[in-house]
Amino acid sequence: MKDFDKWNEKKKNIDLDTNVKDIYFKEGQIWWCSFGLNIGGESYGKGENFRRPVLIIKKLSADLCIALPLTSKKKEGSWFLDITFQDEKRWVMLYQIKMLDKKRFYLKIGELDNLDLSRVKEKLEKLLKLSNRHSGNPEIEGINPKSNLIID
Repeated sequence: MKDFDKWNEKKKNIDLDTNVKDIYFKEGQIWWCSFGLNIGGESYGKGENFRRPVLIIKKLSADLCIALPLTSKKKEGSWFLDITFQDEKRWVMLYQIKMLDKKRFYLKIGELDNLDLSRVKEKLEKLLKLSNRHSGNPEIEGINPKSNLIID
């Protein structure tokens, strides 16, 4: 059973934290982040602080960014992309895109190389190509990443 009350208390403390002004981030960095405890198939953090690594793909302001969660579990399908980070294979969960405030950031792990960052952005752009709904391209249609079934 998920302990949503525990996450809610942690989230309140994160929101009250005043030490975040010393955090600076940029595109391509990977951070441990308090991602939270979420519902159903939504990605969530693990451990006492509900953390998981995220890749920053777009800095929106000094406080906000768009990020993608990472996993060490092998994932296949059009909504995942493998990257190599610190000599280990990771998978970017493109379909779990999220806007984050820097208050959720805990520790910078490192930076993704430019080649992998470009690959992530290109694949995400294909996935989010919203103006071409019926293109016939399964990568940008409503395909469930786990079953490859079209969802309308």
